[in-house]
Amino acid sequence: MGDDLPALIASLDSDDPAQRLAAAERLAQLGRDARPAALALVRACQVEDESTREMAVAALEDLGPPLPEQIADLVAHLKGPALDAAYWSATLLGRLQAQAEPAVGGLIGALATHPELAVRQRAAWALGQIGPGAGTAREALQSAAAGTDRRLARLAAEALRSLLP
Repeated sequence: MGDDLPALIASLDSDDPAQRLAAAERLAQLGRDARPAALALVRACQVEDESTREMAVAALEDLGPPLPEQIADLVAHLKGPALDAAYWSATLLGRLQAQAEPAVGGLIGALATHPELAVRQRAAWALGQIGPGAGTAREALQSAAAGTDRRLARLAAEALRSLLP
C-alpha cells in the first residue's frame, strides 16, 4: 500500500480488518499529509476492531486541521453517540479555528446535549478556538461555565474570553 491517499481512504472503509488497520497505520505515519483522510479516520473510530480504532486515533492526533470542505460532515458526526467520532470531530473543527464558524451551531448542540462529558468539553474548547465568530455560543458557554464539572466550566470560561474581538 503506497501513499495513494484515495486508496488509503478507501481502504479505511474496507470490510477487511487487516486492510483497514494497514491503511490507518500508514495514514498515522503520514501525519499532516493525511489531512484529506480526516473524515475517513473519524469514521474509522467507530469500527469494531480496537486496533484499527487506536491507529485511527493515533493518525488523528498528528493530523492537524482537516480540509474546510469536511466541516459539514464533521458536524454530522458530532451528533452521533460514538464517543471517539464525536470527540475527534470537535477536535478537528477546533483546529480549523475561525474557518470552522459554519460549525458553531453543531458545536453548541454538542456542548448542550451530547451524552458524553468528554465531547461536551471538547465542544467548549473548539468554540473557544473559533473565537469571535462563535458569538452565538455565548449563552451555551455561560451555562457550561456555571456547571458542576470543573474542566468543562474552565474550558467554557476560556471560550467565553475568546469571543471578545
